[in-house]
Formats: sequence, structure tokens, C-alpha cells
Amino acid sequence: MQRIFRNLTGALFGALLCSVSPVFAQQDGGLSNLGVVQSLILTIAPEALYAQSEFGKRIAREIEAESAEIAAENRRIEAELTAEERELTELRDTLPTEEFRARADAFDEKVQNLRREQDEKARAVGQRNEDARRALLTAVQPVLLQLMVEAGAVAVLDRRAVLMSVDSVDITEQAILRANSEFGEGEAILPLRP
Repeated sequence: MQRIFRNLTGALFGALLCSVSPVFAQQDGGLSNLGVVQSLILTIAPEALYAQSEFGKRIAREIEAESAEIAAENRRIEAELTAEERELTELRDTLPTEEFRARADAFDEKVQNLRREQDEKARAVGQRNEDARRALLTAVQPVLLQLMVEAGAVAVLDRRAVLMSVDSVDITEQAILRANSEFGEGEAILPLRP
């Protein structure tokens, strides 16, 4: 009796699988057979997309070079100002008080101006990084839209804003590969620095 029940159960289960499989294949248009994740919601890590893309790596190299130039310039300026301050200190005893005060004030103003200029250069480098990040996220929207269409998704969320998800809905790596293929180092997104 148990054997008959098991055989009957097995036959019913097999028939059920055969009838359900075509329904699922019709619902996803057969995409599940292509290895494309099917999910209404997808996630992406924008920081990783930027940092790991060829474009982001190029910008990082450029920013590193610009930062090194600013640091070298800061060291040169510091050495010049130190020498100038030393010379001014030595003249303190030989110059009339008013002349010394005028030179000291001019030196202080020069130091403040140079500090502002160098700070502005550093801010500009940081702003370039933010501008590049935004430019990539704008440029990559058609790529993300295509990934959404392929997955049958209705939304792509920033992974940081998602409390919990399975790794299979994260499209960061696919987006990086497609962005690299589409844009390379991104000269069309942001021109190379001279």
C-alpha cells in the first residue's frame, strides 16, 4: 500500500512539475534560461561602480597626480616662506619699527593669500572627484535601464539604503563591466586632464 502511495505521489509530483515549468518560462519570457536574474528590485553600490570602473580609476590617477603636485608646491612655498621669515626676523633689530611692521604685515598678508590659494586648489581637486562621480552616474543610466529591462525590474536601489537583500539582485559588477565596455576610461564623460 505504501509503495502504491509513493508511486502515485511521485507521478503526481512529476506531472505537476511538467505543467508548472512552461508557465514560469512564459512569465519571464524565457530569460531565466539565459542566466539573467529576475527580480522586481535590483541593488547597486554606486561607490564601487565609480571606484572600480575604468573611468573611476582614471580619475583617481589624475587626482593623485594633481594632489602630489599641490603637495610639492606646498613644500616649495613653505621653504620660501620660512627663508623669508628668517630674513625678516634678522632685519628686526636693524630696521625702524614702522618699516619692520609694514614688512611684517605684508609678509602675513602674503602667507594668508598663499594659504587661501592652496586651499582652493585642494578644494577644486575634491570637487573634481565629486563632479566625476555624478557624471558617471548620469552617463551610466542607460546601462542601468538596460539591466533593469533584462531583469524585469521596476527599480534599482542604492545598496546602502537596503536593509537586507540577496546578493543575486546586486548588479554592481554587471554595471561595471558594461560601463567599461561602453565608456572605457570615459574621455567622453570627462575629458582627460592636460
